[in-house]
Amino acid sequence: MQLYSFFNSSTSYRVRIALALKGLSYEYMPVDIRKGAHRDPGYVAHNPSANVPLLVDGDVELGQSLAIIDYLDAKYPQSRLIPEDPMARARVLEFAYAIACDIHPVNNLRILKYLVGELKVSEEQKNTWYAHWIAEGMSAVERLLERHGKGPYAFGDAPTAADCCLVPQVANALRMKCDLAPYPRAMAVFEHCQAQEAFKQAAPSAQPDFNN
Repeated sequence: MQLYSFFNSSTSYRVRIALALKGLSYEYMPVDIRKGAHRDPGYVAHNPSANVPLLVDGDVELGQSLAIIDYLDAKYPQSRLIPEDPMARARVLEFAYAIACDIHPVNNLRILKYLVGELKVSEEQKNTWYAHWIAEGMSAVERLLERHGKGPYAFGDAPTAADCCLVPQVANALRMKCDLAPYPRAMAVFEHCQAQEAFKQAAPSAQPDFNN
């Protein structure tokens, strides 16, 4: 199994957490999105989304982090990350989508580059944009946790896809110096996850392309 990944990509980070939680070994294949390696025609031939991550498992080539996590659950069901119970499944996916569909798309690297490169916004304006959408999204995340969350993880005593999404998003928000004090429940989950070995293995600083 191979994972094409960039150390600071939150979508790659999600999948690295999932693989670590399942105890699955893989070959790390760095893709430097800062230099546009994800747009190389040879890479796009394998990942039409022209993004990271890309999981290669035998004949399977799969992009999009939540699709990869769902695939891993189906093929390697140990330590399920998306519950089988319909209501529990819906809650985990509701939370995961709140991050993956509402926060991440407007704050990822290609959007920030477009704001600066094409729309000529200042660094201060870019950071204001980022912080605004973090506040909007994390407020929703906090409300979901207050209403439905329980236990040390987002939804109980075991990690799920919700935690796989939350940890990278919080890590990026902290890196961008966003104020996360208004979200104590989310931060408690983040801190708990950060102390677990699988999350440590998946962290950006633990990756072979870190700061390269």
